[in-house]
Amino acid sequence: MTTADAWSETPATALLVLSDGSIIEGQGLGATGQAVGEICFNTAMTGYQEILTDPSYSGQIITFTFPHIGNVGTNDDDLETVNMAADSGIRGVVLAAAITDPANYRAAKHLDAWLKSRNLIGISGVDTRALTALIREKGVPNGVIAHAPDGQFDVDSLKAAAANWPGLVGMDLAKDASTTQSHPWSQTTWKWNEGYGEASDASYKVVAIDYGIKRNILRLLTDAGCQVTVLPATATAQDVLAHDPDGVFLSNGPGDPAATGAYAVSTIRTVVEKGIPTFGICLGHQMLALALGGKTVKMHQGHHGANHPVFDHTTGKVEITSMNHGFAVDADSLPDNVAQTHVSLFDGSNCGLAMKDKPVFSVQYHPEASPGPHDSNYLFKRFTGLMDTSRTLQDAAS
Repeated sequence: MTTADAWSETPATALLVLSDGSIIEGQGLGATGQAVGEICFNTAMTGYQEILTDPSYSGQIITFTFPHIGNVGTNDDDLETVNMAADSGIRGVVLAAAITDPANYRAAKHLDAWLKSRNLIGISGVDTRALTALIREKGVPNGVIAHAPDGQFDVDSLKAAAANWPGLVGMDLAKDASTTQSHPWSQTTWKWNEGYGEASDASYKVVAIDYGIKRNILRLLTDAGCQVTVLPATATAQDVLAHDPDGVFLSNGPGDPAATGAYAVSTIRTVVEKGIPTFGICLGHQMLALALGGKTVKMHQGHHGANHPVFDHTTGKVEITSMNHGFAVDADSLPDNVAQTHVSLFDGSNCGLAMKDKPVFSVQYHPEASPGPHDSNYLFKRFTGLMDTSRTLQDAAS
């Protein structure tokens, strides 16, 4: 072997092409082909399978800042997508290190094989720290991720696709991530050496409107004593009220809240006007704000990770939270009967609201975590507490 052979580089089998024409080379993994999306970064060190099955990431290419992704493999338990018949909507994954063989007793499949099975394109060998710094400085770029085992790419075509993709502003992705028909949910959270359970009884009837809901949200609602019925994102107020719910939950989801709000806000507004206890998270939080007269804005880089500090004005405590959002509620746009309850300690952006005259509240972050800390699990009990109070008031009135 010559010196030149020893130092020769492995030909690139994957490219990440940014909308400004920049090209990042790497090694392909997962599915072959190309996909266009918004490139974001996630700072979580664990839970990559939950992240890669979170419908809130529809339309995005996820860059993991943690270098070792895939080393515990994948399994059939750590999934967050409820509607498994639907395309995940996630456009691709960017890694620093190549995927190693799994080393975990729960592993059932290598991450590379799992990505192939879900038709997700990946690229490894990328300086993800540099890419993250670029996103923090210039904001989230659009881009194309492409994987070709023979290393042959039409670079001009990839550049054009990245430059011409319109981006997430104005894009309604919730209807594609949502269930297409109503269904019950009774699974409870995972327990060591037992797996997931099934609820045998419930104290509250809750309608969960699915804009791209995660499984662990539904499990924690069930744990809290809720009999949950999941309705599609396009559910009307009549559809919701037909179930005579004690409470309504507004789920997370992808895309621009203003676009989804074109059909969802009227339903939310009617539910609120009826005085039904309502709890929203993430996209549900944003659309609740719209229904109450507020506005939402696109963020510079978004919040994606499991270590985001949030100050809760209602308790005076700081919570470490899990977040995944690229849009935010404009706190200054909230009407006088709505209070800002939570704020990000990273950038001061709005992370929660509550109505002063109705049993309605929401948070921007993910209290169900998965992955992430459990600091905010108490919010599900806060929801059931509102339903208890509402029942007491109804009984007193009758």
